[in-house]
Amino acid sequence: MQAGVLCKLWLALKSGFDQRTLFRMQDPTRKNPLRPLPNLIFASRWLQLPLYLGLIAAQGVYVFHFWVELVHLLEAVFGNQHALDILVNSIGYKSDAPVTSLNETVIMLVVLGLIDVVMISNLLIMVIVGGYETFVSRLNLEGHPDQPEWLDHVNASVLKVKLATAIIGISSIHLLKTFINAANYDEKVLIWQTIIHIAFLLSAMAIAMTDRLLPHHAAHDKNH
Repeated sequence: MQAGVLCKLWLALKSGFDQRTLFRMQDPTRKNPLRPLPNLIFASRWLQLPLYLGLIAAQGVYVFHFWVELVHLLEAVFGNQHALDILVNSIGYKSDAPVTSLNETVIMLVVLGLIDVVMISNLLIMVIVGGYETFVSRLNLEGHPDQPEWLDHVNASVLKVKLATAIIGISSIHLLKTFINAANYDEKVLIWQTIIHIAFLLSAMAIAMTDRLLPHHAAHDKNH
């Protein structure tokens, strides 16, 4: 053991290593402290923390909005005309005859609006949890019974694909709401919403294809 330490010491002195390198040779697990500038740059990731806290606040706003819409729907079911008027105005539904009771179209548009809120909330969760885990700090959820399944293999590339998929789902809900209530929209609005949805779909396919090709190139470079 002593002979091995003396040999490392002699090699270090012979090659001109500094004292810090010598300590690292004697203890490979020792971690060097970051210099001030790299430490400042690395710590700057915590500037994103207020952004994620803001998204949590936005999540609370969506939860409040969801319950307001749901309460109005339940009140309209029991014949509350004021709640029904609020729902009709919020979904942009128009009819030649006054709407005095819930009909299938109004219910469908309101429910699609609630689903839209839930899907946007899911998108926020993915951004908050996945973004914090990827760009700020580890959450250390390994072994936690409530750990999301998708968080096991999350990284920046996977997060982009999941976000693109979620955006397509939200766009689909908006497009469906528009077509159900197509009589109250201009033809140009229908065309442009369809074009935008197709653009989202093509963008998500391009992101997924890029994500699929990147590991292949990495493996190809390793082999060469």
